[in-house]
Amino acid sequence: MTYPYTTVPDLDAALGLIVLQEDETLEGDMRAMLPLETALYVSRVPSGDEVTPETLAAMAAHLTASAALLPKATRFASVGYGCTSGSAEIGSDRVAGFIHDGVATTHVTNPLAALVAACAALGISRLALLSPYMAEVSAKLRTALAGQRITTPAFGSFDESEENKVVRIDAQSIIDAAVDLAGQGGTEAIFLSCTNLRTLGVIDRIEALTGLPCLSSNQVLAWDMARNVAVGARIPGRLGRL
Repeated sequence: MTYPYTTVPDLDAALGLIVLQEDETLEGDMRAMLPLETALYVSRVPSGDEVTPETLAAMAAHLTASAALLPKATRFASVGYGCTSGSAEIGSDRVAGFIHDGVATTHVTNPLAALVAACAALGISRLALLSPYMAEVSAKLRTALAGQRITTPAFGSFDESEENKVVRIDAQSIIDAAVDLAGQGGTEAIFLSCTNLRTLGVIDRIEALTGLPCLSSNQVLAWDMARNVAVGARIPGRLGRL
């Protein structure tokens, strides 16, 4: 027997997320930050075990195909590409173009573009930047920020290139490094770079210890995507001044 059925209205405010193959943190963080009712769909993009300018640039060839794996019948209010250093290496405009080629969406963002927007919202132009990566990768990010008139007078790194080690850097190491950078002076906020770095649990602590706003890749990405959702999704709880 064939039964009749009725349908529910289409969702107007779905979010799409393109996560690196080797990333173990971003997807869980996004689901923790966004309200439960938010429709979040995730695709993955091939990425190297090690983070180098070459492996970051190589993702450009796969972004359109990864975006095309998101559900075609869904109307996306925003699609985010989850790689801070990859966005600096490839360029935010090129990232947006590749994603628009693969999926229909009214808004494309990434942690770098989201950070620039967050700094504008908070009136910030001087960052203490903490990166897990090698100097060559971090230099490209700093240059990209400088192009948006955001300087990084205080900079520190864990000088690690292997993703499976980056994701296991513990909270106290991040806090200690961030506090030391803030203590160098001359900055208005702290930025914890990398979507694979586990930062959500340390943002409030760093703000309390330094008196400065603390931003992180996953936090700014969720904020930028959520503010483009038609139903007005918000990040619940307290995750820093942003």
